[in-house]
Amino acid sequence: MPTTEVLNLLEREAPLLFRLAQIVGNWVWIQFPEKQPREITSMLAQIGFHWNKNRQVWQHPCGVFCDQAADYDPRKRYGSHAAAA
Repeated sequence: MPTTEVLNLLEREAPLLFRLAQIVGNWVWIQFPEKQPREITSMLAQIGFHWNKNRQVWQHPCGVFCDQAADYDPRKRYGSHAAAA
């Protein structure tokens, strides 16, 4: 699912999550200040997000898959901005 479709789905179905979403390159990341209830994490997984243990964020690849994890911070290479901006 392309980035715009992921963002449209979040904005329509989960406005709170949309406000937390960051765009990093072509991916969508969501980071919470604390652990979320199972209902939230289950919904993120159903939409196609996965948990990145190293970065402590939920990530959606938006159709851009990588064979191996980057050894750099993608936010520094690609920049990041709030989806709601």
